Amino acid sequence: MIHTTHNETASPKGIDAHVAARQRWMGLLARADAKALEKAWAELEDKPAYVVLRTPETGMVMVRARTGGEGQQFNFGEMSVTRCVVRTDTGHQGHAYIAGRNKTHATIAAVLDALLQVPERHEALDADILEPIRYRLNLQDNETADKVAATRVDFFTLVRGDD
Repeated sequence: MIHTTHNETASPKGIDAHVAARQRWMGLLARADAKALEKAWAELEDKPAYVVLRTPETGMVMVRARTGGEGQQFNFGEMSVTRCVVRTDTGHQGHAYIAGRNKTHATIAAVLDALLQVPERHEALDADILEPIRYRLNLQDNETADKVAATRVDFFTLVRGDD
């Protein structure tokens, strides 16, 4: 069963197309497998020089949820998040927020965010780095959906004739 959950064409109402595209690639970099991202970074040719503006730091954020996905919001709990900000030699700033405490992942994601803003590099980076991330995330989503579907139970009510 194929599910497409990482839709690259949808953009929220009222958001500039470039901002929406950047949000999507930052989300992909944040959800990427850290080891795979480190490997892609190691294999990247022509790495830029960059300055760390905000060193990777880890903190806690409150996660909000909704009852049944649609109901009243409530505080679900806290999770650790690591953020980093860099500026490349071309003057582009890259930002990253990742779940967890992996400072290397946050730094690489921030540098790649900055590089993806350079029009001349965007297409190649999208093909070499973002496309494999999209593929892996879709595979994971499909596996999860298949496992859920295999255990789904449809409940129905039987009415006895003498009630």
